[in-house]
Amino acid sequence: MSIIAIDGTLASGKGTLAKKLAAHFDLPHLDTGKLYRAVGYAVLQSGENPEDENAAIAAAKAVDLSSLADPALLQDEVANAASKVAVIPAVRAALFDTQQNFAAQSGGAVLDGRDIGTVICPHADVKLFIDALPEERAKRRYDELIRLGKMANYDLVFKQLVERDHRDSTRKTAPLLPATDAHIIDTTDLSPDEVLSRAINIINSILL
Repeated sequence: MSIIAIDGTLASGKGTLAKKLAAHFDLPHLDTGKLYRAVGYAVLQSGENPEDENAAIAAAKAVDLSSLADPALLQDEVANAASKVAVIPAVRAALFDTQQNFAAQSGGAVLDGRDIGTVICPHADVKLFIDALPEERAKRRYDELIRLGKMANYDLVFKQLVERDHRDSTRKTAPLLPATDAHIIDTTDLSPDEVLSRAINIINSILL
């Protein structure tokens, strides 16, 4: 059983990499960020404030993995709500077992998020941390929004990304940071295929 833990910053390419690695190694994949998006979305749908601990905790306890494919989770307001519920310790605790159970399934799994290698799967066989310069990540996010036909302002996207980075890296519970034994990949000047190739080489060097 091989567990591949992928952590990283917003728009660094970790999600794309995780999906490609899961396909390459024929492993199930869980985007744990979508768990928090599902919680944030549920809170918004109920008309509550994502910073309301009771509402967020109730939503976390009721989250269903089958709901993670809902395209509504990709909305910006849902992403912002996810970032707010993610700082609530009881929400993270409620989702802890769900993530660990997914990782523990027979044959292994690929999980990506912000605390996989440090909290969820500290004994993962392979740990990767994906990052890129904030200017490049903001450009990727801006281009993505334009492709989706949405109105976007690069300066605002950059501002929100920096704020998200700060919130994720300074929260008291499970802050975003590389595990001490994580392999760091800077994707600033790399194509998705180059990132995949580099990651596969790292994984093969560890597992083979």
